[in-house]
Amino acid sequence: MISTVVASRRETGITHLLPEHRAILRLCRSPVSVAEIAARVDLPITVVKVLLGDLVTQGFVLARAPMPPRAATSEMTLLQAVLDGIRRL
Repeated sequence: MISTVVASRRETGITHLLPEHRAILRLCRSPVSVAEIAARVDLPITVVKVLLGDLVTQGFVLARAPMPPRAATSEMTLLQAVLDGIRRL
């Protein structure tokens, strides 16, 4: 399962966190997948999941399923409109 995580607005209380936790928090300033975090911090994904679990429990990050790909639907609609226009020529 793919999950997306993003840092919450909470900024206080991070001094007690491990360096790995802080590195993950820096990456979570914008929505990012768990797999991408693991790659960027060069840790196994299972370790990153545990660290993210700590951060979620403490309220530092929010985890959610990724949003469905709306862009693909919009692109198909646009492509269909272009095709219809070309056929009318």
